[in-house]
Amino acid sequence: MERNPKAQSSLLLFSLCILSSLVHVHGKKQGEVLDSLYKAKSKKSWIDTSLSQASDHQEILNSRIYRQEGLKEKDRIQGLPGQPPVDFDHYGGYVTVDESAGRAFYYYFAEAGRNKDLMPLLLWLNGGPGCSSLAYGAMQELGPFRVNSDGKTLYRNKFAWNIAANVLFLESPAGVGFSYSNTTSDYSTNGDSKTAVDNYVFLLNWLERFPEYKNRDFYISGESYAGHYVPQLAHNILYNNRKANKTLINLKGIIIGNAVINDETDQSGMYEYFATHALISDETWHAIQKYCNFSPNVTDQVRQCFSATLDADNDVSAIDIYNIYAPLCSSSNLTAHPKPTNIMNFDPCGDSYVHAYMNREDVQEALHANVTKLDHDWEPCSDVVQSWGDSPSTIIPLLQEFMSNGLRVWVFSGDTDGRVPVTSTQRSLSKMNLPTKSPWRPWFIGGEVGGYVQVYKGDLTFATVRGAGHQVPSYQPKRALSLISHFLAGSLLPSK
Repeated sequence: MERNPKAQSSLLLFSLCILSSLVHVHGKKQGEVLDSLYKAKSKKSWIDTSLSQASDHQEILNSRIYRQEGLKEKDRIQGLPGQPPVDFDHYGGYVTVDESAGRAFYYYFAEAGRNKDLMPLLLWLNGGPGCSSLAYGAMQELGPFRVNSDGKTLYRNKFAWNIAANVLFLESPAGVGFSYSNTTSDYSTNGDSKTAVDNYVFLLNWLERFPEYKNRDFYISGESYAGHYVPQLAHNILYNNRKANKTLINLKGIIIGNAVINDETDQSGMYEYFATHALISDETWHAIQKYCNFSPNVTDQVRQCFSATLDADNDVSAIDIYNIYAPLCSSSNLTAHPKPTNIMNFDPCGDSYVHAYMNREDVQEALHANVTKLDHDWEPCSDVVQSWGDSPSTIIPLLQEFMSNGLRVWVFSGDTDGRVPVTSTQRSLSKMNLPTKSPWRPWFIGGEVGGYVQVYKGDLTFATVRGAGHQVPSYQPKRALSLISHFLAGSLLPSK
């Protein structure tokens, strides 16, 4: 994660923050993960796999569905160290996704506090690639708890998404967080396709462990590089439902935030955002427009483009590019006693608190995590995942597929994120050439503008969240809860 980011986005690297905005002082930084991915892309050493590729359900049924009897109760969490009282059940544990390889994914599941039997099931995925949904989604964004500054105790998130759904968090792929493989080569053969298949296998096995959710309305959500993970998993589900001629997983829709969905417009939109928010000079922006070509087919840019993007990087290097108006973390040291907390004021040093908490032996025991005693610390972004095998330059065809299949598709943007900003998403969606169904307008919560929304024909909804950075629920938890509640209900965001 990056705070005080150096924004090393010289155009061939385009270091998107895929998960967060904090400096990760304990291991690999988020920018380093993305730099590696985009270096590989620029050299064409990665494989741009077909978006139509999907895992075969019958093959998985024959070889990768395992017995789950009795495991649900073993996964029940009796209480986490320093946890306040709660009115919901939560679970944590491992699901084997490949027994022969010894590959298992860690999950955390927070059921709804009220009416859980009537609530949908919502999966949340963070990205990276190589960063943890437990670290960010669960513990710093939409989960029921946040970690105090002492690194030992928790406080409640009163705007947690398990108010609106039963929420499942997954650490994926192998090597991320507590997820692991006994086959070390798995850590060097990760990529979009393998991750999509393993995530699908995880879901099938998890639903065997929690059979009461098999027929429940199911939605997939995530942010940043999960702009790849979420649609690719959804594609696997649709493909196998169709092939089996029955509903294996009752997928109803997807929602992705500040999402990497189209490389070319993600890059050009970032510099456009810098220019329109007074972060770079007009001269720099004009030079980028004149000399840079961000098409995925272009790997060698002219000297003037490199110079202009370097100037832009230097201009934004001293701010938090993932929330351009946010304060920086001045000290990542833990405190002897918890600092006063306010869920509406996100602590920029929270990454360090979560790292300390997750590496406590008593916490891991309570979570039923690290049961194999991994040879590395738990990290928000993996030091184990060393390479990434495939990353298509666009996932727009998948969004079009979902719309044609009647899935609910929402895309949202925190409007103070400069890394995968609102301009990037707008330019990406414009590539779809969709007619407007409901024109751009403000949406409201608590008498204030929560953001803006536009609905396209085919029922793709694009919404902004006002005052939110890259991790929308971290910075605007109340507005984010309103957003997800309306998405799950299939209702329009309030116009008054």
